[in-house]
Amino acid sequence: MSDVTTTDLYEVTMAMSYLREGMTAPATFSLFVRDLPPERGFLVAAGLESALDHLSGFRVGPSDVETFASALHRPPQDLEALLGLQFTGRVRAVPEGRVVFAGEPLLEVTAPLPQAQLVETYVLDLLSHQTTIASKAARCVLAAAGHPVVDFSLRRTHGPQAGFQAARLGALAGFAGTSNVAAATGLGIPAVGTMAHSYVEAFPSEDEAFRAFARSHPGPLTLLVDTYDTERGVRVAADVLRDLGRGPGCAVRLDSGDLADLAARARSILDAAGLPGVRIVASGGLDEYAVDDLVRSGAPIDTYAVGTRVGVSADAPYLDSAYKMVEYDGRPVMKLSSAKVTAPGPKQVYRRPGCTDVIALADERPPSSAVALLTTVMEDGRRTGGSSTLDECRARCAADLGALPAAARRIRAPLAPRAAASARLNALTARVRHSIEEQLAPHRTVPA
Repeated sequence: MSDVTTTDLYEVTMAMSYLREGMTAPATFSLFVRDLPPERGFLVAAGLESALDHLSGFRVGPSDVETFASALHRPPQDLEALLGLQFTGRVRAVPEGRVVFAGEPLLEVTAPLPQAQLVETYVLDLLSHQTTIASKAARCVLAAAGHPVVDFSLRRTHGPQAGFQAARLGALAGFAGTSNVAAATGLGIPAVGTMAHSYVEAFPSEDEAFRAFARSHPGPLTLLVDTYDTERGVRVAADVLRDLGRGPGCAVRLDSGDLADLAARARSILDAAGLPGVRIVASGGLDEYAVDDLVRSGAPIDTYAVGTRVGVSADAPYLDSAYKMVEYDGRPVMKLSSAKVTAPGPKQVYRRPGCTDVIALADERPPSSAVALLTTVMEDGRRTGGSSTLDECRARCAADLGALPAAARRIRAPLAPRAAASARLNALTARVRHSIEEQLAPHRTVPA
């Protein structure tokens, strides 16, 4: 059994039916977010690299067929048509790290219909989750206004894999480090961390705890000072650091209470002790809203450690994302369901200065001074180039965040740009809608 079986059952039943009916012509599916979550002025596209890894290795094997058969309560021979099916299609996508808005395709898949259908769930899951977390992390970076932000989310994310992704996506958005050792070493991200309250509690006093920690760690120290009384803890830490000559590069960490007030007191104590180079790290339930408040208050905090609320995007934990067919066998198609209407045809997104984006048909010429966001990243089931490095993704993110209108960058009450549809896309949408409505007309119930 492989990741192929990590899918919704109806993907399997539809793929089987398509194969039985001989419906294997190319289909194009578009993955997009219908509407941004509340308090979001933008999204950061993420998850593409994981999706391409999945598609590159997608192949239905014997154990997968047995798993599908078991779920359907049917003999494996009934599903033999799926055996050996692999992804041979084309993918056009927005590179990871780029800023996107509602309605814009993050990715389009064109492949034989059974293939394009069967990969839906896994690909949609990867892009939806990672775009959610990357967008939350990017807002933290904006809120911090140049102060370093680090990831402390691993122990509260929805599983270890999600924790690894959160560390990577934080780094993509501009975080300075992570507490996640596996992610730090695997991705080349700086590993950061301090100590737990239990460490301090294990010793008879804070003084003994801090000195013992210093004996084990010759490099810069970060001492957790709020196990008992925060102000007293800062004084003890200052005495230890001064006695050991360990001030420059070291830090104290505040994890609870009125962080703005405590940071001001801690700064005063450290400066009075002749330790102006000792930094203040703040943590404890922080997200972009709390960071924004602290920065605006002028709190002398040097580094912000964000965890739970960012690792799960607590205020907006999901996206209203969709993976919808827009063309089959050369025929543009669309959905007319109330509040869920889709636009037909393969598309391109053209970005003009000021993020005045235009969603156009894929073969349209770009407007003046516009650049295309979707690029071809896979042909015939194989990547068209190498994987994007984390540094490349981070650079794209930083550039796009810098180009956002000020109103979209706001942490509270942001105003998100909304892409416009091109004239050709509007015309195609009207024609396809009219055609569908004409087909439906004879079947509509006539009121008595």
